[in-house]
Amino acid sequence: MKFMKLGTRPDTFYTEQATRTLISDIPSDLAVQVNDITYLLHKSSLLPKCGLLQRLCSDSSSDSEGVSLELHDIPGGEDAFELCAKYCYGISINISAFNFVPTFCAAKFLQMSDSVDKGNLVGKLESFFDSCILEGWKDSIVTLLATSKLPEWAENLGVVRKCIDSIIEKVLTPPPQVRWSFTYTRPGYAKKQHHSVPKDWWTEDVSDLDIDLFRCIIMALRATYLLLPQLIGEALHVYACRWLPGIMKPKTSSSSASQTEESKAKNKKILETIVTMIPADKGSVSVGFLLRLLQISSYFGVSHVTKTELIRRASLQFDEATVGDLACSASSIELVLAVLESYLKLWKRMSPNASADNSHFLRSIRSVGKLIDSYLQVVARDDNLPVSKFVALAEALPDIARLHHDDLYQAINIYLKEHAELSKADKKRLCRILDCEKLSAEARAHAVKNELLPLRTVVQLLYFEQEKKSSPNHHHHHDLHTNNNHAATSSYSTSSATYNKVLKSTHEVSGSEAKHRPRSSNNIVLESNKDRLALEFERKMNVRGGDQVEEVGSDMGITGGCRLGLDPGKMKIMRRARSDSDYGHKKGR
Repeated sequence: MKFMKLGTRPDTFYTEQATRTLISDIPSDLAVQVNDITYLLHKSSLLPKCGLLQRLCSDSSSDSEGVSLELHDIPGGEDAFELCAKYCYGISINISAFNFVPTFCAAKFLQMSDSVDKGNLVGKLESFFDSCILEGWKDSIVTLLATSKLPEWAENLGVVRKCIDSIIEKVLTPPPQVRWSFTYTRPGYAKKQHHSVPKDWWTEDVSDLDIDLFRCIIMALRATYLLLPQLIGEALHVYACRWLPGIMKPKTSSSSASQTEESKAKNKKILETIVTMIPADKGSVSVGFLLRLLQISSYFGVSHVTKTELIRRASLQFDEATVGDLACSASSIELVLAVLESYLKLWKRMSPNASADNSHFLRSIRSVGKLIDSYLQVVARDDNLPVSKFVALAEALPDIARLHHDDLYQAINIYLKEHAELSKADKKRLCRILDCEKLSAEARAHAVKNELLPLRTVVQLLYFEQEKKSSPNHHHHHDLHTNNNHAATSSYSTSSATYNKVLKSTHEVSGSEAKHRPRSSNNIVLESNKDRLALEFERKMNVRGGDQVEEVGSDMGITGGCRLGLDPGKMKIMRRARSDSDYGHKKGR
């Protein structure tokens, strides 16, 4: 950081109450009041260098030698005026990027130009500004930062424009040619052996500026078309992390809740401005950054236009997101659903037939399917997540998005564990989104023994297992389903035909005609599997109790029981047992 030293005399100003006086043998004949401070000075020292004071003293109607003036509107206030006064006395002062702007504005206000006195303060300040401040990196940043206190003066005097031009010129300098000091505190940079200059070396220093000046820098850089969109995006990310609370950890809103209305309004402006500066190029910012902006946007009450734009931009890159990018809470699931719906509209529009013919679109939709199922596994642990939201998000995905339902089953299982008070109706609603055919053998084996699932779901799983084992081509069917979704759909049609054949065979062998018909080997295997399945079903009903037996009976009817190998007589006996049990229970009361 460079500075300029002017004057050689020691500082002899002292304060007495609200008065600043210079130690001198000559009595004061000029009183200048700036805000709440009065300066007792000498016309012989100030007037030769200050054109404004010359004019004001000549216009004064006071007959006495002493003159009193009020300069409350001087830019920079009393501190800037005192620096100019000390310069007039030859007292030593230091000018740097920190105090240049108020001193320069005050000197201009006092008309301390070369036309009044050769080699005056304004000329010296301009020379220092051009040769030192604008040549330095951090000096330009600090000076531009100081202009925010005197925006109109700094703009009219050209300080803002010159600083911005100097900053842009240095940002566009190739990194190997950067020779000036800069701030780069990102983890890992200091540990690099060669200390090469990173491409985004400038982003942290520029992020110190207020949002209006920062926007001027970014928009000017974008207009040059010389920087990669990713570098512009990185600058926006650094600025957001610097100024927006909660951007690093959007899961907690305590910091935002404690903010004043003024700070919320400021943060709202910052967020909305950042969104307008995001380059149109896909990938200029990460999807995680977009999702975090979307999450905190609710805290600051941003406009509907801004939130819609964030949802659109996030949906463009949604297949690149991870669970860590999503805010995993019940309150944020609506935002995830909104981004998903926007993504699906785009996906359907971009993929002509929404089929598996295009490998790129297929990978994209299945990446999103994997993301949503993983996300559901996390939010399923939230006690405040209702079934309706869980099901809405799970059902939003098209069938092609899930190659299998193992991850979805895992999410449902977690939800059932964490919500033990769930009603039967909600359990049915939750498990209705499962496709038994898309569960792996391991998942089906686990689900059949899962006491948390509704008995109707277990019955469906048992039947599918029976139908799968009775089909002579079930191994070939499984391979097709695993490797290609289109082939799985075709195989599913074959499975439906097999289902009808098995159902027909079951009714045929269970009737009276079976006694007079020769038993083929296929019929023997079928009846053996049917008996095993019936025993398994009975075991499940005995474990779960009469309430769920009656539930399955009402849902499936006698025909449903026959499909599982249970004859109508056995179903009637089970219902009668349930009725007798209820009667005995009521009678005991």
